[in-house]
Amino acid sequence: MARSGLAGAVRVARWADAALGPGSDRATADGKATLSASTAERAAADLGLTTARIRADWDTARLAGLVEVHGDSARPGWRLRAWDRDDSAVLRGWVALFDAWSLACPEPEGHEAAAVAEVVSAMPQVLSFLQLSAGPVPVEQLLDLLQQRVTELRTERCEVPYDRRLEPTGPVAPVAAAVPAAESAGADDAPLAPLLDWALRALASVGALTYGDGQATLTPLGSWAVWVKLEQICVAAQSPAGNIEQAAEDMLRGCAQLRPNAARAEYRAWLAARPVGSAVTELLGAARGEDALLRGLAFEALRVVGAPAEPDVRAVLDEPALRPYALLWLAEHDGADPEDAHEVLTREEATWLWVDTAAAVADHGEAAMLVRHLEAALQPTVPALLAEVRAVGHPRTVQVLVALAAAHPDPALAKAVRRAAFQVHTGGD
Repeated sequence: MARSGLAGAVRVARWADAALGPGSDRATADGKATLSASTAERAAADLGLTTARIRADWDTARLAGLVEVHGDSARPGWRLRAWDRDDSAVLRGWVALFDAWSLACPEPEGHEAAAVAEVVSAMPQVLSFLQLSAGPVPVEQLLDLLQQRVTELRTERCEVPYDRRLEPTGPVAPVAAAVPAAESAGADDAPLAPLLDWALRALASVGALTYGDGQATLTPLGSWAVWVKLEQICVAAQSPAGNIEQAAEDMLRGCAQLRPNAARAEYRAWLAARPVGSAVTELLGAARGEDALLRGLAFEALRVVGAPAEPDVRAVLDEPALRPYALLWLAEHDGADPEDAHEVLTREEATWLWVDTAAAVADHGEAAMLVRHLEAALQPTVPALLAEVRAVGHPRTVQVLVALAAAHPDPALAKAVRRAAFQVHTGGD
C-alpha cells in the first residue's frame, strides 16, 4: 500500500534525479534540480501528466523525504536511493507523509491559526479512537471526541470560560472583572466541524483513512501507522534510566554506566520521543564535543537509529574527529560483521581511533582498562605504536600517554611512554 500510494511521488523524484541531476545531458542551465514552471511543464511532457499532477506528486515527494529541497535546489533523499531494496525506507517515507498530513491539503479559510493548531494537536486522539474502533466511525462521534479534546487542551492552558457564578468578591474582584468574557468564550464557540472535515480529507489524501457517507475508517496502512505511534509512546514511557527528556549529551552521560542492552533501551526511548532528524543532529553535536566517551556512545545510539541516519553520518566523513566512527557505522550499516568492520579504516584512522578510545578510558575508566587497551593496539611493538600515535596528531595524545605511563606496571615501558609524551608536548624528537 505504501509503495502504491507513493508511486507518483517516486516517479517524479526519479525523473528529476535523472533529468536534472548533476552531469546529466538534460540538466538545467544552473545545474540545479529546481521545479520551476518550465521544469514542471517539461516533467509533464516527459511523463505524460498534467502540470498540476506533477506539482502534487512533487509536494508528496518532499513530504515523504524522497527529495530534499535546499533553497532553490533539490537532491534525492536516501529513501529514494533505497526504495527498491529496503521496505523499511518505503514505510518510513509513508510515515513521514502521514506525520505531515496537515500540509497535504490547504486548510479551510476563515479560521484562526490557533484553532487550526488545536485541531492538529487533537487529531492523534481521534486517530487512536479510530484505530481502537477497528471499523467505520460516524463523523458526529468523531466531532464529539474532537470537541472534548480541544476543550482539554484549552483547559491545560488555563483558557477557562469566564463564569460570573465564580466571580470573586473582595479586594481581587476588580482583577477578575478585567478578564474579557467575550474573549475567553469566543474560542469555545469556534466551529470545529469544518476543521474536522479538512483534517479527515487531508488524512484520506495521504492514504491513512477512507472518508465518505458521514463516516471515517482507517486503512490497514493508517491503522498500522497509528499502532506504531502508540508503541513509540509506550517505549518512551518505559525509559529505564529516566533520561528521555534530557539533551543528547546528558542522556549519553546517563547511559555511560548502563549495560549495553539497557543503554540501547534508553536510546530507543529517547529517540521515540523526538523527530529522527533533530535527534540525529543532536547526537552528532554531542559526538563533536571534547569527551571521547560521548563520541563512542553517540554512534552507538546512531546504530539504533539505523538507515535514516545514513545521510548525516556520511556528511561527517570529512571531519577527522568523527571519520573513523562514521566509517565503522557505515560499514556495519552496509552489512559488514562488526568484528570485521575495522578493516575499512586506514592504519592512521585506526590509530586515531585507538587514541580517542584511550582518552575515553583515561577519563572514565580504570588503570587496568588502559593497560588492556595498550595490549589491543594494532602495532606489534610499543615503539611502533608510539611513533604512529605521535604521527596522527590527536589533540589528546599527551594526556593519553601520561595516563598510560602512570597506569602501566612496567617501569621501563612507562619511562618510554613518558618520554614520548614529553616529546609530543615540546614538539621535539
